[in-house]
Amino acid sequence: MFFATTGLKLRKVELELNRADLTRDSFLGKAVQVLQPKKGYRAGIDSVLLAAAAPARSGQSVLELGCGSGVVCICLARRVGGLTFAGLELQEAYADLARKNSRINAFEFEVLEGDVSDPPKEIRARQFDHVLANPPYFRRGSGSGSSDTGRERSNMESTPLTDWINCAVKRLKPSGCFTMINRAERLDEILVSFEGRGCSLEVKPVYSRANAPCIRVIIRARKNRRDDFRLAAPLVLFSDPSKPGDSPKYSARVDRLLRTPIPLEF
Repeated sequence: MFFATTGLKLRKVELELNRADLTRDSFLGKAVQVLQPKKGYRAGIDSVLLAAAAPARSGQSVLELGCGSGVVCICLARRVGGLTFAGLELQEAYADLARKNSRINAFEFEVLEGDVSDPPKEIRARQFDHVLANPPYFRRGSGSGSSDTGRERSNMESTPLTDWINCAVKRLKPSGCFTMINRAERLDEILVSFEGRGCSLEVKPVYSRANAPCIRVIIRARKNRRDDFRLAAPLVLFSDPSKPGDSPKYSARVDRLLRTPIPLEF
C-alpha cells in the first residue's frame, strides 16, 4: 500500500552507500522521491512510462523483475492504491536501495535478490496479476558498455532476454499481464520469444519526434489469451520546436505523464 503524499520530505535513512555518491531525485511532480547513485544505473523516463503502462487495479499483485532502486513500483503505487508488490533484483546494492526508497516513500515493497533465470523459491512459489520489467537494453559485445559496474549490469545483457520473458510468463496468473519496455531494435527478438507461450500481445511504439525513427516499444502480454495482435497508437516524446534554435520540449501528453500519476492509454 502507498501512503506518500505530494511533497513528502525524505526521511533520514542510514545508507550503506556513501551519501556523497547518491542524489535525491523526484518523479511525478515530487510525489515520488528517491535516492539514486550518481554514477550507477539511474531511473528516468522509461521507468515512469513503464509504471504508467501497467493496467493494474486495486487489490491486485505486482512483481517487478530487475527492480533496481524501486522507482517503477513506487510510481505505480502512487497511481493505484491497494496493490501488493514484490521485486526481484540481481545486484545487492540496488536491492538494498529499493528497500530504503520504499521506506522513504512509506511504501510496502518486498524486495528479493536473485536472477530471473533462477529466481528464489519465494518468487517461484507465487503467481501475480502483473509482472513488470525494464530488461537491459544492450546485447553483450554491442559496444554500449559502461565503466560503472552497477550501470553496466543494468544496461548490458547478462541473462538472455528470452529468460526474462520466460520468467515473467511463468509468474503470471491466468489472464495476468506482463508489461515491458525495451529498445525498438529488439522488437523482432521479443515477438519471437513469445511464440508458443499462449499470450496475446499489444505493442505501443515510442518516438522521440513524430518524423523520427521509433526508439522504444512498450509491450503488454496477457497470459492464456488469444486476442488478435494489436499495434497501439504511438507515443511521441517531444514536440517540434516552435522556431529554429529552440530547445525540444516534451509533448503535452508526455509532460502530463511525467508530472502526474495517470495511466498511459493503449
